[in-house]
Amino acid sequence: MAADKVTAGGAGTGAPGAGSGAVASARTVPPPRFSAQSRLRALQAEIMDLILDRELEPGDPLPTETELSAVLGVGRNTLRESLKVLQALGVVDIRHGFGMFVATNNFDALADGLVFRGRLSLRHHGQEALQLVDARQALEAGLIAGAMDRMTPEQLAAIEASVLRVESLAGAGESTAEADAEFHRRLFEPLNNQMLAGLLDAFSKVYRRLDLELGAVTADIAGPGETAVQHRAVYEAVAAGDKELAARRLGSHFDGMRRRITGFMGE
Repeated sequence: MAADKVTAGGAGTGAPGAGSGAVASARTVPPPRFSAQSRLRALQAEIMDLILDRELEPGDPLPTETELSAVLGVGRNTLRESLKVLQALGVVDIRHGFGMFVATNNFDALADGLVFRGRLSLRHHGQEALQLVDARQALEAGLIAGAMDRMTPEQLAAIEASVLRVESLAGAGESTAEADAEFHRRLFEPLNNQMLAGLLDAFSKVYRRLDLELGAVTADIAGPGETAVQHRAVYEAVAAGDKELAARRLGSHFDGMRRRITGFMGE
């Protein structure tokens, strides 16, 4: 019995040791491996950091592929894949036969993404399309007072010319999309803000595409004639120097598109 007990005890003593090893082994988790996508994102961040560290400006040439590969420690195929993504994002400009450059300011990638989100939402619940309208409404209504503070008589005359153009096109039953974009661009030219100008152009592209998507089905809800009347109302408030009225009228100007979207989704 004693021997059996000793043996059992020995076995019992050894068993926990073996068990501990098994548990320790089970608890040893290998370090996480970054996915290919994560590695590419990290490389894209490194390229952008390189642009900033070297104080490159829009239009400046980037180092060659060979130099970038050596500096970043990656193969050329991996590098090219990351550069293509950065080109799509508007960070770099790849000109075949000429080289790679820091991209000049443009919002094409943003506009394309917003257009897609808006069109996609019209095929479902329309919520993101409405949110785009809300964002543009908040942006323009919030900035009009500052634009009015800096507006020159010449700039005011240019806005009136845009209103007349919208009215002429609407009266002829023609599209007012381009004239509408011009009107909104001229409203905020006094701010001399290129970032804002790019955002407004992006929103205008989204609106033009949504207008095509909504089509004639909703044109009777808020057509070119109503747009012309609203532009005239906004202009008159701006010309009168009434900032509160201008902001209110500019905000209500977007209600027509909102009604068109909700009408389209309700069909």
